Order: sequence, then structure tokens, then C-alpha cells
Amino acid sequence: MQGWLEQKALLKKGAPAEITRVDWQKSFQETNSFYCECYRYFHFNLPSQFKEHRKYFSVERRGFGEDAFHTMWFLLFREFKPARFLEIGVWRGQTTSLAALNQKWFGIAGTVAGIAPFQPSGDSSPFHDAAVDHQADTIKNFNAFHLPHPKLLKAFSTDAHAIEFIQSQPWDCIYIDGDHEYPTVKADWENCAPAVKVGGLVVIDDAGLDTGYQAPHFASTGISGPSRIANEIDRSTFQEILQVGHNRVFQRLK
Repeated sequence: MQGWLEQKALLKKGAPAEITRVDWQKSFQETNSFYCECYRYFHFNLPSQFKEHRKYFSVERRGFGEDAFHTMWFLLFREFKPARFLEIGVWRGQTTSLAALNQKWFGIAGTVAGIAPFQPSGDSSPFHDAAVDHQADTIKNFNAFHLPHPKLLKAFSTDAHAIEFIQSQPWDCIYIDGDHEYPTVKADWENCAPAVKVGGLVVIDDAGLDTGYQAPHFASTGISGPSRIANEIDRSTFQEILQVGHNRVFQRLK
């Protein structure tokens, strides 16, 4: 109930101003209010296709996430136009298909890919529905939005052939959202960071602890494993450029 009341109060404020690249600095200085702006931006400013996408994945346990994250991805694709996108931890394809939808919207000739075991493992097993073929369901969900099919690798991100796939090309953007235990997130970072091109992005999910971000009741602050990794990143190699809730965005400098 408290979360619903907070959402209602935010929507009463109406549409926010346009969020420009200059405004991204506010995500560190005014983390909570910036998150709320992204929430309102989703409801008032995003094109209807993106709101329909979020609504689709919000039912039948197709996806998790938060409305504000759709705003974050829209801002990132508008600014950087990533043509080669990789997600670690696909679930049922919400973020992977959102990347494809952004590529379509912004006219980016690109591809999206994902690595996931598509079976219960680690911290994901309490949420896994054994009655659903998550790999086939991901393709079904892409079809629902008439999007080109992604390249999906059925593997744990730490498997040798998964690491080989990660290192097979320079990526424009990698989203680390797999097993959230510290050793796995650390391995994902160590495998993905060198594989993203200079100027490219790595986004880490559930990494908002110890940032000053205080999540509203309808959101989440993060988990210790990803948060610890985000705080350990060498800032001489990667610069943090944006935080939306518990999602943190790093750009490779060299």
C-alpha cells in the first residue's frame, strides 16, 4: 500500500522536464529524486511502445525490474546507440528485447545476444518456473513485439564456451544481471570488462547498496554481491556515468 501511495503522489506531479546528458550528474548528487524523475519520465515521456513493452513483461511473471529502468535504457540507447548488446542472465527476455526495441526505435543496425542457463541455478532458482521453457519463451516474447531474434547461448556465464563467446567480439554494451553471488558477479565483471570496447558501457544490476540511494517502497536498493563489485571497479579504467536506482552504468575509458 505504501508503495502504491508513493507512486500515486509522483504521478500527480505530472511530466518531468527532458532528461539530458548534463542531467545525469544528478543521479549521483540527488540519487533519490533522479530515480523519481526517471519513474515519471517513463509514465509521461516515453513513447507508448516502451510502456506497452513494460506492461507486457509485468504480467505472468515474465519479468522483474522497475519502470524507471525502461527510462534508463532509453536514455543510454539515445545517447550511445549501442549496436552490439549482450546480456548476462536473460530470464525471459525483458531487457534483451528492450535493447532490440531501442535499436529499432533509434534506427540502430545492430544485434542483441544473451547468455543464460535457462534452468534453475544459484540465486535464481526460487523464481524459476519449471513449467516454462525460458529459452523458447524468450523467442516468443521477441515475436510479440516483431523484433529480430537474439543470439542466445544456453550456458552458465562462467562456462568456457560462454567466456569464449563474450570475448568473441568487442561489445558496445554489456548488462551483468546473472547470478548475484559475489564470486559469480566478480567473474562476470572480469570476463566482460575487457570485452567491451573503449567508450562502451557495462551496466550492473542490483548494485545500489552503499551509494546513498534510498529506494521507495515500490523499488529495491540492491544486493550485496553486485554492489560490492561496483564499488571495487578501477575508476582509472571505467568511469561511472549514471545511476538509476540499483542499476549503475560504467563507461570504459581505456
